[in-house]
Parts: sequence; structure tokens; C-alpha cells
Amino acid sequence: MPRNIEIKARIKSVEALTSRVAALAGAGPVEIRQDDTFFRCDHGRLKLRAFPEGSGELIFYRRANQQGPKESFYLRSPTPAPDSLREALSAAYGQVGRVRKHRTLFLVGRTRVHLDKVEGLGHFLELEVVLEEDEPSQVGVDEAHALMKSLDIGPDQLVEEAYIDILLRQAGAGT
Repeated sequence: MPRNIEIKARIKSVEALTSRVAALAGAGPVEIRQDDTFFRCDHGRLKLRAFPEGSGELIFYRRANQQGPKESFYLRSPTPAPDSLREALSAAYGQVGRVRKHRTLFLVGRTRVHLDKVEGLGHFLELEVVLEEDEPSQVGVDEAHALMKSLDIGPDQLVEEAYIDILLRQAGAGT
């Protein structure tokens, strides 16, 4: 199963960090709108990501909720019909919630750098250091720490939860 090392951090604004990331990047920026629907899943997370042009992908992933770099295992399956797949998965498993975001993607070496504007949550940075099949995860952790230092991301900015968890917690606090 493919895997990467991830971090998520709150940032003041995507705009404030864009030029710093662009200076390090070998590719990007790519602007992406994403509409993620999460479904009940006992052994990880299952989400359907839909794009404005009508395509999508079903993504299963498993990772710990912890601050700092963490290993994530994932599988992705493209779909040309995300709306009907959302309907089928909702009927079969039930929806947990939805996350809508505007993502600016850069590539810094093998690391995917996401600058996200998440509806209802604000601005975030995500790093995904893509690992080789047998590569020790510590190598990716070290790369994530080095990139955090280059971008001046401190430990106090790190977020352990997924966007959906934060949104659900906020919704629960509002009731």
C-alpha cells in the first residue's frame, strides 16, 4: 500500500506563505477545488473527492491522529461518476460529513505541499512526503521537519486531526 509522511499546520494565510513555497518548489502552483465526502469506515477513513469538472477519486487512508509528522497508508481509485458513487456509498455506509476546500499544490522534490483554504476552518499547510516502498519512515519524517523549518512552521501550529474531525467537533460545540 502506498504511504507518505504527513503534517498539517494552521497558517495565517495561504497568500502569506505562497511566495516562500514557490521559491522552494520545482513545480506548481496548481489550483484545485475539492469537495470531499466522508463515509463511515471502521478501519481508517473513506472519502470521495469530487472535482468541479465532474471527475473524482475514492480514497481510503489510515493514519494516527497525532501532532507532527505521521505515517499515512492510502489507496486511490479514480471515478468518472463521483455523484452517483456518493449516492451509493451514502446509502451503503452513511455520510459522516463533507469538507470543501481550495487547494494550491506545489511539489518540492518528492513532497506535495498543499496550501489549503478550508470552508469553515481557515488556512492550512499540509506536507506529504511520498515514501518509496521499503524506505524507512524516519527518512520522510526528517524531510518533513527540514521543510517545516524552511517555511518557519513551528510545533505550536501543528494540527493532529483531519479537517473533517475539526468540522464535526465545531458542529457538536454549536449544538
